[in-house]
Amino acid sequence: MVEAGEKVIPQYGTPLPDYVIESIKRNGVALKGPVTTPVGTGFRSINVALRQVLNLYANLRPVRSYKGVSSRYTNIDLVIVRENTEDLYAGIEHKIGDDAAISIKIITRKASERIAGFAFELAKKEGRKKVTVVHKANIMKYTDGLFLDSVRKVSREYPEIAFEEMIVDAMSMKLVQTPQDYEVLVMPNLYGDILSDLAAGLVGGLGIVPGANIGEKEAVFEPVHGSAPQGLVPHTANPTATILSGVMMLRYLGEKEAADRVEKAVTEVLEEGKDLTPDLGGNRGTAEYAKAIIEALK
Repeated sequence: MVEAGEKVIPQYGTPLPDYVIESIKRNGVALKGPVTTPVGTGFRSINVALRQVLNLYANLRPVRSYKGVSSRYTNIDLVIVRENTEDLYAGIEHKIGDDAAISIKIITRKASERIAGFAFELAKKEGRKKVTVVHKANIMKYTDGLFLDSVRKVSREYPEIAFEEMIVDAMSMKLVQTPQDYEVLVMPNLYGDILSDLAAGLVGGLGIVPGANIGEKEAVFEPVHGSAPQGLVPHTANPTATILSGVMMLRYLGEKEAADRVEKAVTEVLEEGKDLTPDLGGNRGTAEYAKAIIEALK
């Protein structure tokens, strides 16, 4: 285990010491907990820095309904595939005097075709029948237009998979109206960040949505939710998203049987509803909830 974030700054002068990157490169994978990035300093985001340094180009966020978790919806089972290295999150910003600023949106054909290929291959591997590209090419005709054109090109290589296009604002409405209609959504960085949180709200919140950042050589698995340095009652955090991120890591490593066992145990505890944390409507602490999952594994 290695540490990163605000806690290590006094000792190393940075929230992301070199030994963190070295450990991930050495192991090839990492299961990462939420870390706090200091506000108001020169370091923009630990998560963004990890993705860029390791070229973790694909951000994968599966969103599904669980019985026992309060939600207005049932039978949601979709995956958001988010391009992870470009767009406004490239972080190229400039101030213009004291009263204006510019942020540059970068979209390249290479990265767009790469993430499109990842999305279609995922759909093919998981037996999913439709891929939806999300964009704003009606307004951003060059950047989002290039992304859309790239995904269209890749889609022609997969005639067996249905392909549709959706403007991002319409996609937001459709996800709230009929989320069951969607299977794989592929989109640029910023839209993926926003829509994955929206989708999490449809199935009970960020506490149950896992995530993965996948590159050519390394992969980092982490819950979609961030840290909560203030306001969280001690020992009541919901670990589901972290556990399910571990399930994704096991599958990535080829440990399908182990992954299925852990996921089945989580599903059983959620459905039973007796040992849930407060955010899921229960009154158990983190350790009690985890213990119930361990018992279900047995």
